[in-house]
Amino acid sequence: MNKNILKKIDWVTLPFFVITPILTVYFIYLYLKIDGFDPYILIPTFLFWLFTGMSITAGYHRLFSHRSYKTGPLVEFFFLMFGAGAFQYSVLKWCTDHRRHHLKVDHDEDPYNINKGFFWAHIGWLFIKEDEKYKDKFAVDLEKDPLIAWQHKYIIPISIFMAFILPAIIGYFMGSVLGGIAFIGLLRMLFVHHMTFFINSLCHIVGFQTYTDTNTAKDSPIMALFTYGEGYHNFHHFFQTDYRNAIRWYQYDPTKWLIKSLELFGMAWDLKLTPQEDILKAKLLMEGKRLDKKLALTNSMELKTKIDNLLSELSVILDSIKKAKKELKIFAENKKKKNELAIFEIKRKLAEAKINFKFKLKEYSYVKKSLQFALA
Repeated sequence: MNKNILKKIDWVTLPFFVITPILTVYFIYLYLKIDGFDPYILIPTFLFWLFTGMSITAGYHRLFSHRSYKTGPLVEFFFLMFGAGAFQYSVLKWCTDHRRHHLKVDHDEDPYNINKGFFWAHIGWLFIKEDEKYKDKFAVDLEKDPLIAWQHKYIIPISIFMAFILPAIIGYFMGSVLGGIAFIGLLRMLFVHHMTFFINSLCHIVGFQTYTDTNTAKDSPIMALFTYGEGYHNFHHFFQTDYRNAIRWYQYDPTKWLIKSLELFGMAWDLKLTPQEDILKAKLLMEGKRLDKKLALTNSMELKTKIDNLLSELSVILDSIKKAKKELKIFAENKKKKNELAIFEIKRKLAEAKINFKFKLKEYSYVKKSLQFALA
């Protein structure tokens, strides 16, 4: 092997990810052979899988990386401890890499650039030493946080305790230290690793570009099942500060449900939401791009002009709805400057815009059907 390649390999991370699957199989074998299988071991295994995985998605990702909501030190401490148990480095390192991914997505400086292949984006990037220009350079706002700085300083002992020692202790009280290490520790960690790594790999391959085609991120309900709800990745990359990935009530996003539950109990606040009008505009724009490709097959300039005009009108109406809602919010927040006549006029315009939007949307749907008929 080329000596230059050997120098680039991270000889700490690579052996760790090679050895842990082997150790998982070995410890499960020892556990089954010596102690026998106790189905109750699956309960703490599931809970640790849930706590460590969602400490990555709700904590490392949506809270610390994107600041999509706020919470208190108790919840932050929980995410820092169980996030460490996921064995994916410290919050400081993880979030710095992730912010660079969003800033440079699909380019050379993207740490897990999917254009370098599935393996690279999934796990291969971890096997290579970090470029010197990024080494020990972290996001300033995170670096100044004392709790995050504490976790970063002691990340190795905290990770070992949360990932292996605590599971061994739980296993001991359940009658098998081996069971605790094998299932709650190793097997659980293996699942969390690859289910969260899917966000960087398969979530940029499997699914649809619902809101933007400016990057490779995809929306996939299937991938959401494997990634704690992070599978609606196209939405996330376009509206990255939103605390949700899935915006419909029926879409699977347990990370969103956790954050919302924390809010209901007064443990989270300032949940960031993308205006519905912005979401609809992005979706319509992408739909328009797909329709353009179909229209190219018809050579119908009349149909193309109609669709383009309707999409433009819908965009303008959505902007007016958003503006009216913003003005009403300002009046609601400033009680001293209430102007009943002005509020009435804004509400009238808002109601009128909503009716106009529904009318234009029906017209747009009719024109789309005309296109389908033309292509039949």
